[in-house]
Amino acid sequence: MKATTILAGLLSSVTLFAGVAGAADLSIVSGDTGNGLEFLRGQLNRFEEHTGHTVTIVPMPSSTTDQFGQYRLWLAAGNTDIDVYQTDVIWAPQLADQFLDLTEAAADVVDEHFPAIIESQTVDGRLVALPAFTDAPALYYRTDLLEKYGKDVPTTWAELEATAAEVMEAERAAGNADMWGFVFQGNAYEGLTCDALEWVMSNGGGQIVEPDGTISINNPRAAAAIERAAGWVGTIAPEGVLAYMEEESRGVWQLGNAVFMRNWPYAYSLGNGADSAIAGNFDVAPLPMGDGEGARSAATLGGWNVAVSKYSQNPDAAIELALFLSSAEVQKERAISQSNLPTIQALYDDADIAEAQPIIPRWKEVFENSVPRPSAPTKTDYNEVSSLFWGAVHETLSGNGSAAENLEILEIDLEDLRGNGW
Repeated sequence: MKATTILAGLLSSVTLFAGVAGAADLSIVSGDTGNGLEFLRGQLNRFEEHTGHTVTIVPMPSSTTDQFGQYRLWLAAGNTDIDVYQTDVIWAPQLADQFLDLTEAAADVVDEHFPAIIESQTVDGRLVALPAFTDAPALYYRTDLLEKYGKDVPTTWAELEATAAEVMEAERAAGNADMWGFVFQGNAYEGLTCDALEWVMSNGGGQIVEPDGTISINNPRAAAAIERAAGWVGTIAPEGVLAYMEEESRGVWQLGNAVFMRNWPYAYSLGNGADSAIAGNFDVAPLPMGDGEGARSAATLGGWNVAVSKYSQNPDAAIELALFLSSAEVQKERAISQSNLPTIQALYDDADIAEAQPIIPRWKEVFENSVPRPSAPTKTDYNEVSSLFWGAVHETLSGNGSAAENLEILEIDLEDLRGNGW
């Protein structure tokens, strides 16, 4: 049974579910505002109309850090007031013990989603959240500059380095002293974990911690990938990239002062806005790959999911709601009206979506190369794992020790952390 069949059945009769278990009063948390909140309420109204259930939205702070903190407090207390949680891609694995296993409920639709997204929400064989929409970064490139200098879109990091340096120098010689070759997220925060995971994975260096819990980061391919990135700082990337997050990178790019940028899909529409110096003069491609055995393009998964609290007093109805919000129909409507990227592969070939949001088909190949952060194997220790990783990478980028030295220390720290839990 496909997601379309589930939704068709869901919407066919008010009594389809209510006749089995009776109408239920449900609650779902949301930090959305504006159009996002309006969209969610509209979908919940449809669900209510055709099932007889009622769903209340419990508002959350817009800060995802604050949201996660509140989730942990509620779940630790066994709160029965919240039935469905909306979770960041890295949260559900950290809260897995507090969520119901959705493996059986989603058995007929799970194969429709990108495999890496399902992997990211699976902990010890339990599917703890269903994907609602997703996110992954791409390589943004200046079409006008590549055409001007007769360059192809790079498919390897070596090609990117060479093209970035050549075009940057030529543009500076032509009068743009502020031009840089490549901007990315180099600050010491979660964003650097995402960037550096891509560098390492694309060079055959593994996922930091593998799905089976093996700590793999201390290896020559990972070290080589991070050393390469360190070589960008002050050459094709500004020294200030060590303090860049997404918006700082976009600022340089959107002013027309970078040949390439690594960033998330949100920057696409903004780059084509009325105030953009590069509107109509850029496109996106999968991120480059490294060298040698195991090299591949890699894009870190972002996105949001829906999980069902194990403390819900109406678990069957809550699972129905989770299936509905992750269904193909809801994802299609969300893509068209909110430009959120679907997790269901077939929707990237949907003509209605392509017409309404041309950006979305461009991301299909990106997601085919997606890779989850190691939140599933590290569970509640993920935040500390990520902090240790981005700290080691930032030290290397800053010239404080070699990648090999810093990864050796990182491995020791991760082994100590694993000894306390995972």
